[in-house]
Amino acid sequence: MAAVALRRLGPAARRAVGGAPSRAHRLTPADDELYQRTRLTVLQPESSDIFFIEGYTNRGFTVSGDVVVGPCAILPRAILQWNVGSYRDISLESLSLFRLLEPHIEILVLGTGDRVERLHPAVLKRMRECGIAVEVQDTPNACATFNFLTSEKRVAAAGLIPPRGTYMGV
Repeated sequence: MAAVALRRLGPAARRAVGGAPSRAHRLTPADDELYQRTRLTVLQPESSDIFFIEGYTNRGFTVSGDVVVGPCAILPRAILQWNVGSYRDISLESLSLFRLLEPHIEILVLGTGDRVERLHPAVLKRMRECGIAVEVQDTPNACATFNFLTSEKRVAAAGLIPPRGTYMGV
C-alpha cells in the first residue's frame, strides 16, 4: 500500500523517503566526520630564530641584537661578512654563496648602499636561471624588504652594503 502511494507522489517523494540525498540535504558535522579525517603531525616546532634587521649605520648593521661590521650576507641560518666594497664588486663570484645554499633561497635582497645601483644584466640572468629572484634596492629599503619577507616565512637572504648615511632604526 505504501509503495502504491509513493508511486503516485512522484520521484522527489520517493528519493526523500528512500534516504538518498536531495539538493536540500545538508551534511551534519557527524556525517562529515565519517568521511573526512585529518591527522596532523608536527615534524619540527616553529622556531623564533629568524633574523631581523633592527638598524644600520655607515659602519654596519644590527641584526637580532648582534652588531655586524661592514657589508654582510644574511642567510636563513647564519650571518657572514661579505667581501664586497661597493656595488661594483657584486659579481657572479660574490653571489656564488647564495646559489650554493640548501635549502635553496627563493629571493635574494641586495642593498647597494645609499641609492639603487644597476647590476650587470648577466649577473641577474644567471641568478634567475638558478631559480633565485633578485631584488636590488638601496640599503634602507632592502633592510625593510628582508624583514618583511622573513616575517612572512619566506626563504630569503640578503646581501647588504652599509649606506654612508647616519644611524637609522628599521
